Amino acid sequence: MISEELQNIRHLTQPQLDDYFNSIGEKKFRAKQVYEWIWQKRAQSFDDMTNLSKELRSKLAGEFSFPALKVDATQTSEDGTIKTRFKTFDGHMIEGVLIPTDERKTACVSSQIGCSLSCKFCATGYMDRKRNLTYDEIYDEVVLINKQSESIYEKKLSNIVFMGMGEPLLNYGNVLKAIERISAEDGLFMSPRRITVSTAGVAKMIRKLGDDQVRFKLALSLHAGNDKKRNEIMPINETNNIKALSDALNYFYKQTGNEITFEYILLKNFNDSQKDADELIKIYRQVPADLINIIEYNPIDAFKFTKPDEEATETFMQYLEKNRVNARLRRSRGKDIDAACGQLANKE
Repeated sequence: MISEELQNIRHLTQPQLDDYFNSIGEKKFRAKQVYEWIWQKRAQSFDDMTNLSKELRSKLAGEFSFPALKVDATQTSEDGTIKTRFKTFDGHMIEGVLIPTDERKTACVSSQIGCSLSCKFCATGYMDRKRNLTYDEIYDEVVLINKQSESIYEKKLSNIVFMGMGEPLLNYGNVLKAIERISAEDGLFMSPRRITVSTAGVAKMIRKLGDDQVRFKLALSLHAGNDKKRNEIMPINETNNIKALSDALNYFYKQTGNEITFEYILLKNFNDSQKDADELIKIYRQVPADLINIIEYNPIDAFKFTKPDEEATETFMQYLEKNRVNARLRRSRGKDIDAACGQLANKE
């Protein structure tokens, strides 16, 4: 266990590091070296900082903590998807996923340990929320999944989606700070246009994203075209209904012009009828959405629903296409290792 009395060195700004090294009589360039090790060279410990003397590394270790995520276990799917269980400095577990295709290598990252929203179709929703991840822990997820991608597929990550455990907009500050470090020139220097934050729908925070002029993409987990059905599977809808979310998304788009996607899990005899499709199309027309991702449902033990058969799914997709909706069927990846959408729950 890391001593809570020691300050996390990654929570110091460059000027604060300058002040610290000045206070111990070290040259200013040492602060720059440490900052580069933390954010550009992706150090996971003080020992990694090899251009510092052993004495200085020892001193830093005595005065600061460096609570980096550790890889606890990995599983590889038949389709090449890799699920990683990470262990935090205080003993919690979270999961992240590397999703490889020929065109892209995508990291699906978590933002919280557990979740408080209790969406019925999501395994994480049945877990208690222990705490938010800090921005450096989120950064570590990306660094470690990128390392896997480079090692196994000889390609860097091309995309990042915040679609893992937790609700990103309920960890707003840490998620935005993590994205800032991921996209910064003195960080991982990844384009924010290749980052998508997925939310179950927190209207107030969607508006705040607009006010903060964020540059990443936004996805809304919709999953039902009316409030009655959405309330049934997503309790957050009772305080953030579809009208409030539509208004917030329009505000977000007006402020940023950023791409908006709807996520819609097809559930047999629940939201897969032509009437459901009509309700979905109506919402799509009211919001400047670029795309609707139709997602295959991935079964979890606690939820009673099943996915429609191929014919019903194809009928639903064809109806959307006939009505000039830009929709894409997203096939499950990593289902055999509980790494697919909605399945992350720290299962062995």
